[in-house]
Amino acid sequence: MTGVIIAVGCLFLGLILQKIPGFPTHTAATWVQSYLIKIVLPALALLYIPEIKLSWGLLIPISSAWFTFLLSWLIFGFLGKKFNWGNNTTGCLIIVAGLANTSFLGFPVIEGLYGKAGLPTALLIDQGGSFLIVSSLSILVGSLYGNHSESLSKVPMKILKFPPFGFLVATLLMSLLELETPDLLIPFLQLIGKTMPPMALLAIGLKLSADMALLSSRFFWYGLAYRLVLAPAIVWLTYRNFIPTESLDLKVTVMESGMAPMITGSIVAMQFGLHPKLATLLSGLGMPISAISLLIWYFLLG
Repeated sequence: MTGVIIAVGCLFLGLILQKIPGFPTHTAATWVQSYLIKIVLPALALLYIPEIKLSWGLLIPISSAWFTFLLSWLIFGFLGKKFNWGNNTTGCLIIVAGLANTSFLGFPVIEGLYGKAGLPTALLIDQGGSFLIVSSLSILVGSLYGNHSESLSKVPMKILKFPPFGFLVATLLMSLLELETPDLLIPFLQLIGKTMPPMALLAIGLKLSADMALLSSRFFWYGLAYRLVLAPAIVWLTYRNFIPTESLDLKVTVMESGMAPMITGSIVAMQFGLHPKLATLLSGLGMPISAISLLIWYFLLG
């Protein structure tokens, strides 16, 4: 609970700092984003990915995160092209609406509703799904939609140079080879990992503004409607054919699919210049709004 209070405090700190005359808000936000992308995400990869013991039985809940991200890419990619939304808006919606906040928001919600019995499934969805996606596919989307001055031939190199991707590949190899992260590094990695929620919310706070035009924008509500309503609905309709309908695994899978947009996804979107204001609003305001939708899903699932 203390961690949540500190993280929320950092959100308000960011909001306060951006109102101080002369404060270098843009520079501070850039530094925080760089810290998250270049230090925190690689540290989390080293901390968690080698612990995942890959097996076919894990793929069903894990695949839900990949399924909803690819569906987001399909839907928003098609609509963005058809209605000329612009690549920045389209790319932002694909990444931010495509990724659920399965850890910072998801873990306490799942534990609060279902107890510790629901956490193993939630952890699998987060580490095998959301975290791998934000370190791989989201970078591909950012490269394709963000910097239009580069040719597609340069996209692979841009992905390879993105720090989290290199650590993702390395840690996946460690998992396959059953190599563990050295015990000496664990305390330092855990310490760095704990800074993720407060620093991510600080970055959101430095960028977040009550832009009424964006709040009333259809893009904001499209993103939230997909993440909070459509994604969990499609996961429920699809995955009940593979997981027993009354099982805790199915309930956790659907609930995790209905979490607010992922904060780290918005950081990646901002890093690639994909409509930063929309990205921060979706992840920042998505959390309190999702409290209503998650409660509805909880009762619908039984």
